Amino acid sequence: MITVHTNSDGALIEVELSGEVTSADYAATLVPAIEAALEDHDSVRLLAIATPEFKGYDLGAAWSDTKLGLSHWRGFDRIGVVADQGWVQTSIRLAAPILPCPVQVFGMDEVEEARRWMRESLGAIHVTDLGGPCVQISLMGKLDSEEYGQAQSDLDAMLRERDGFRLLIDLREFDGWQGLTAMAAHFRLAAGHIGMLDRAAIVGDKSWQKMAQRMASHVLGTRTQYFPAEEFENAKTWLAAG
Repeated sequence: MITVHTNSDGALIEVELSGEVTSADYAATLVPAIEAALEDHDSVRLLAIATPEFKGYDLGAAWSDTKLGLSHWRGFDRIGVVADQGWVQTSIRLAAPILPCPVQVFGMDEVEEARRWMRESLGAIHVTDLGGPCVQISLMGKLDSEEYGQAQSDLDAMLRERDGFRLLIDLREFDGWQGLTAMAAHFRLAAGHIGMLDRAAIVGDKSWQKMAQRMASHVLGTRTQYFPAEEFENAKTWLAAG
């Protein structure tokens, strides 16, 4: 049996597994819940709680589980599994490396910790005043759109009494965006401050980041320069000079 609980915005789905799960449970309960959530969200977070009464899947349910994963391969933002059964924990840990999202296994005594992990962002944005006209924005982990709202407030407060600014974009720990909504929030943040930007230094360690700097130099209409991760201090010196 599968029992589904969905949070207020629909992006977090918690399911309880009990008894023997059948293909009918998937067809009638889990698949509709996930597909409904994906109509409104780029991705969903799934927390599965295997109760002590959970006995496993029948053959049809195992196939339904495989089809669900394949058909929505990129639809999961993260997956958490709470279980005390050793075979459940082992099977999830073996599957985790090939899944396209973070996966975490918890014991039944860690269910609240699992729920916190599901709610937390996997990334963060830090806005730092470097003095003078220079500001540093550090993108860390895999960002969701909520992080950009706070970053917008922090940056606006920092720039409130400045006519212009110079920006250091630190991408050394950046792993990308959690869906198109987060990417759109990123570009909205950038577009809202282009007019004030004097120059920008981008620090990273991936080839696409260097390519992004070249594209940005044409779009921003200002001086930009890319620095590899080991030249972080040189980037700050270049930004402040002149």
